[in-house]
Formats: sequence, structure tokens, C-alpha cells
Amino acid sequence: MTAPLKHSDPVNVDVALGDRAYDIVIGRGVLSSLGERVAALRPGVRTAIVTDRTVAKYWLEPTEASLAAAGIPTSHVIVEEGEISKTYAGLEKVSEALIAAKIERNDLVIALGGGVVGDLAGFAAAILRRGVDFVQVPTSLLAQVDSSVGGKTGINSPQGKNLLGAFHQPVLVIADTAVLDTLSPRQFRAGYAEVAKYGVLGDEAFFTWLEKNHADIFKGGSAREHAIATSCRAKAGVVSRDERETGERALLNLGHTFGHALEAATGFSDRLFHGEGVAIGMTLAAQFSARLGMIGEADAARVERHLIEAGLPTRLQDIAGFAQEGLADADALMALMAQDKKVKRGRLTFILLQAVGRAVIAKDVEPTPVRDFLKDKLAQKA
Repeated sequence: MTAPLKHSDPVNVDVALGDRAYDIVIGRGVLSSLGERVAALRPGVRTAIVTDRTVAKYWLEPTEASLAAAGIPTSHVIVEEGEISKTYAGLEKVSEALIAAKIERNDLVIALGGGVVGDLAGFAAAILRRGVDFVQVPTSLLAQVDSSVGGKTGINSPQGKNLLGAFHQPVLVIADTAVLDTLSPRQFRAGYAEVAKYGVLGDEAFFTWLEKNHADIFKGGSAREHAIATSCRAKAGVVSRDERETGERALLNLGHTFGHALEAATGFSDRLFHGEGVAIGMTLAAQFSARLGMIGEADAARVERHLIEAGLPTRLQDIAGFAQEGLADADALMALMAQDKKVKRGRLTFILLQAVGRAVIAKDVEPTPVRDFLKDKLAQKA
């Protein structure tokens, strides 16, 4: 774990990928250094910013000003906020705008936004002229600690989340913790689920620290930078060892097999934010691990208790419109999980727990125990 940071001390986390290595720059106010850093990285470059309407209100002008101060010409394309833009239509809009802006292979696309914008802009960059580099400027907590790091880009299919995409690493990540001040409390809480995930899956000491310090993270104290830096270091280490998720990187999907199915069941809508789905999925994964005898009930309860203290949903009944068809049906949820990217030859893969701080990849999980587990959870009273 890192030592707690002062607000005035930006920190660099290296993602060690050989000649494709890049820095994650974390700190309060580091957005103003974007132009200077891009100019040093790519002299003479042109850029195009992809952002959404809400982020544009707060951060498009400062981003353009930083680039202009460094003499970097830029254009921008603004998409709708939320998963509605992570579609074929959203990809077409962004791609055509980048082509119209005459972005070439030696130029840069800048993803200014949360996870949706990062995934969408990154995928558009990956396929534009068969590959244009891009910079991540994540503006949500979830994006700063998870989706902006590691090169996963893509869009959703009506049949499932992130089923179309590419591994395409950014060349720089600028994580300005000041931009998180404009998030709604719900958005911040949703991002916190991914922070807690790093402790649950691989660092019990960090999870214990989160149990004691999560209030300061939410208030914006120095604990916020510490939590983001620790999360980024954890993910950077995994990505550097397993970039294309052939092994260890799958552990980062703790809670996602359940969570993605729940997102699909709610139509990728604001009824359930991604981080909220992860929180419920992580709780279910812990409880399913306990049912299988892999961990004790007390460990599963510990995970759920912390997420509840952070204000996150942990039960299926916490989802808005829970009783709607497709959400309160175990077979329907099983069908959605069957579209998970980790499914191999029709067999489910889950990330389960041997302890708080020790996750394992469980391959070829039989569907019957999962279905019975979901039926029991669905039968619980709201």
C-alpha cells in the first residue's frame, strides 16, 4: 500500500508494458498539465476530445484551454451521457466525427469522461485508420480506478455488455481527483464499489484500511488520493502480467458475472449503475463462495456490511423495479450470464473467494447450484 498522499503531491503509477508502457498521473489539479504532457509525449500532434454532455459542462473548456496553452489544436465530439452511447449508433457518431476532424494515425483521441466515454472513445480510436493512439482523462471514480487503466475498450450489444471491443492501451492517463467533486453522491458511491473490489480480491490490509477510512474518501480528504493510487497500482500490476486476460486478470472481474447480467436485465439504464451492479455481484459472489464452503459466513457478511456502510446496494431487492420480468427470474438471469465473455464452451466461470483478500478463478461452474442460489436470493423478502 502507498503512504497517504497530500493533495499537493501528484503521483505517477507506471503500467509496465515494455515499449507500450504508460503513466497514470494522479493528483488534485493535474488536468491543467494535460497539454504540457501531451506536447512532450507527441510533439506536433493534433487531438480530438470525446466527452459527454454533463462532463462537457464542467471540464471541456479547461481541457481545451490546457491543450491550447501548449499549442495543440483540438476538436471535440459530445455524446449523450450513459450506456445509451455505448452502442453501434454511438460508435458510428464518434468514428465519423473523428474522420471528419481528419484525425490521423500520428494524432491522439482524448477520452474525457467516465467509463462509457473511455470505452467508446478507446474503441473508436482502436478501429480508426486501423489504430490511433488515445489518452484517458477519467472524470468518474470508477473510471479513475478501473476502466481507464488496462486497455479494455468496447460497446454493448443488445445481447450483453461489452461484447464488442478491442484491447487498445492508452498512452497516458490523467486522473485529476478534483473533477470528482462534481459527481453526484450516487455516482461516487458506484465508483467506490470498484475501489472496495481491489481489497476484497487481493489485499485484505487495504480492505481493512477502507473499512476505517471510507468516510474520508467520500469527503474528499487525502484518503481519496491514497485509495485511487492503491487501486491503480493493483490494476497496473495485474495488467502488466496478463494484458489480454488469459489468466490472472480475470480476477478483476470479481462481482462482474452477476453484475453484468443485472445490468442487462435492467436495460443498461440508470436503474442500476455499473458500480452498483458490481456491489451486488460482489456480495453474491461472496455469499455463493460461502455456500460452497470456500469461505465462512462471517467473511461474506463482512464484505456486505462494508458495502452497505458505503451506501451501496447489496441485494437483488435493492434494484429499482426488482419485480419486473427478467430481473426476478433465475432462468432469465442465467441466460444473461451465459453471454458473459468468460463463458467457455457454455460453462460458466466465476471469480470466487477463499478469504477476504484472496480471490480465485473458478472454471466450469455447474449451472444448477448457481440457479438454486439465485432462486434463494430472489425469494428473500424486500
